[in-house]
Parts: sequence; structure tokens; C-alpha cells
Amino acid sequence: MAVPARQRADVESLTHRASTHFPALADVAPGWGLVVAALLGGAVIGLLALWEPMVRGHGIPEAMQAVVRDQSRISLRAAVAKPVATSVAIGTGAPFGAEGPIIVTGGAAGSLLGQALRVSPAERKILLAAGSAAGMAAIFGTPVGAVLLAIELLLFEFSTRAFVPLVIASVVADAVHVRLFGGGPFFPVPGVRSAGAAALPFFAVLGLALGGLGVLISVVVYRVESLFEHTPIPRVMRPVIGGLVFAVVGIAVPRVLGPGYDVIGDTLRNRLTLVRPCATPS
Repeated sequence: MAVPARQRADVESLTHRASTHFPALADVAPGWGLVVAALLGGAVIGLLALWEPMVRGHGIPEAMQAVVRDQSRISLRAAVAKPVATSVAIGTGAPFGAEGPIIVTGGAAGSLLGQALRVSPAERKILLAAGSAAGMAAIFGTPVGAVLLAIELLLFEFSTRAFVPLVIASVVADAVHVRLFGGGPFFPVPGVRSAGAAALPFFAVLGLALGGLGVLISVVVYRVESLFEHTPIPRVMRPVIGGLVFAVVGIAVPRVLGPGYDVIGDTLRNRLTLVRPCATPS
């Protein structure tokens, strides 16, 4: 199928154009230039990881580790290297999202503020959590979810002195999100019909199946990471090899490139179902 010129131009944002909106890649046709971009991006990330090891992590575990082990201290190098590495990875088509990196980046901003003001470790933890919540709200426009996530993953407590700063930071960040990107949900959900109570057993089975699938995927990912960690390949070359793999796969299946938010949107719109959905009444 021929690819419209606009979509061909959009995919060039992987290597030639800066943009705040990542294009949907389901129908684009990336060329072999993507491989070169991915290799260069992997090399940059490998060098950044040598400079700041926190670049190698998923994001959320490193933020939790900073709270538990390092008295909520995150270095300036991590605050710089993590967003740069994430931007390079996503900009060259790597299948990574912004969730974990923005938690570390926002948390690093709060932690650095706490270190500059010389507050107590407990107060610095609140600032770190507020920064992480603000980052999530600014990117995804979900202030309530950002507050709950920060309380669950970083604060490990619910108190007034922590809740108020989190709410203020998230609301202000959400206002910035609306100003820059507009309002509305990050993933628009079309209207659906209620299936009634009779369908609850089926949803229960579906929930158990998807939960088991999630556990399986997590186990496989961490096993692959563990095996890769024990290979004799130099650390600086590992992102380059990863970039080569996803670029070659992406040429065959462009949908796998990038954060995958367009894939989530297609799923919510019944565009990725195995069985053709029935038309819903208007």
C-alpha cells in the first residue's frame, strides 16, 4: 500500500526533525536510514550510561532506590543524562515510553531542590515525590493518577504534609500540560455499551488471563536482561546492538517503533482485535 507523503515526512522525525508529537507509525514505511539512526542513538546512550549508570534502569526502580537507600538524593548527572538518553532513544524509534524516565527526571528536580535548600531527608522525599508527580501530570495530563502513583511508589505513606505538596505540584503541572498540549484524555476512549452483570464472569476470566500474561512478560523481560547482562559484550556496545535489533524489526513492522501510544489508542478503538467487532448503535 502506498504511504501518503505526509506520513513519509512524519517518519523522518526519527532522524531529521524535532517534534513534541511522535507520529503514528502503523502505516509508514521507514527505510534503512532508520538502522543508521538507531545505531547512532544506541552509541549516544551507551556513552551516557558510562557517564551516569542510572541511565541503564527502567526509571521507577531507580527512583524508589533513591528514596529507600540514598535518603532521596538524586545526582545532577542523573537529572541531565536520563531525559537526554530517553529523548535520543524515543527520537530514534526505540520502543520505550516516557513513564519511568519522567518519574526519575521530575524526582531528580525535586531532590536537587531539597539538596539545595538543605532540608531533612523526610522533607526531601516529599519534594522528590512531588517532582515525580508533577512530571507525570505534565506529560500525561493525569494529576489524580500522578498523586496516587507517587504516594504508592515513592512516599509509602499517606499524610497531610505530603499530600498537599503533591496535589499542588500535580495541578500546576497539569495546567502546563493543558496549555501546551490541550485538554482531553491522553487516550480517548470511544463510547461503549454496558454488557450487564451477566458478562462479569467473562471479565473476571479475562482479568486473570491478562494478569498472568503480564507476569509472564515481566519474567521474560527480566530473564532476557539478566542473560544480556552476563554476556562478554562491552556495556557501551549493548545499546547499539539493541538499536540494531529493533530497527531491523521496525522496518518489517513499523508499528513496534516508538513509545507505542498509538498502539494503545488503536486497541481502545477496536482496531487490533482478532475478531471484527460488531457495530455499536449510535
